[in-house]
Amino acid sequence: MSNHKINPNKWIDLYSDYLYNYTISRVNDREVAQDLVQDTFFAGLKSMKNFKGESSERTWLISILKRKIIDYYRKINSNKGQAEVRMSFNTEEDEGDWLEERVADPFDKTAEDAMENTELGDAIYNCLSKLPEKQAQVFRLKTIEGQDTEVICNELNITASNLWVIIHRARTAMAECLKENWF
Repeated sequence: MSNHKINPNKWIDLYSDYLYNYTISRVNDREVAQDLVQDTFFAGLKSMKNFKGESSERTWLISILKRKIIDYYRKINSNKGQAEVRMSFNTEEDEGDWLEERVADPFDKTAEDAMENTELGDAIYNCLSKLPEKQAQVFRLKTIEGQDTEVICNELNITASNLWVIIHRARTAMAECLKENWF
């Protein structure tokens, strides 16, 4: 019997930001990241009947997304004629080793990574303090705390479209600030 249910009507609200952030950290290209998340949702819809409920809906979508990212790197590597690179992967169900472009393993951290993450965190909070108050608040709630759009809209008494305009402006300002002050 299934422990988890699937509800594609809520995927965008529940998972789009998480999947996008996961993807952008691995492909470092906005359009590609958006396309991969969209492809993930589409593949999820096509394979809903295969969802066994043994993992959460989010974990299932992430496993689809990981395959999409690997396929993306496989395609660009074959186009560039690059050599294969071993990639470790871990999911709740299994782990292994694939010959593909390397995707960062979140569990493979070094002291240098930790120091860089601390510096990045400091830079993010420094840039966050330079944003207008409303933008900083929305950015913190949505991007850092990962709260749902509906919760933020109700808390701040704004519409969803207004939230997305604010978050877009905040992210653009944060990217510029980080480019100037951290990279």
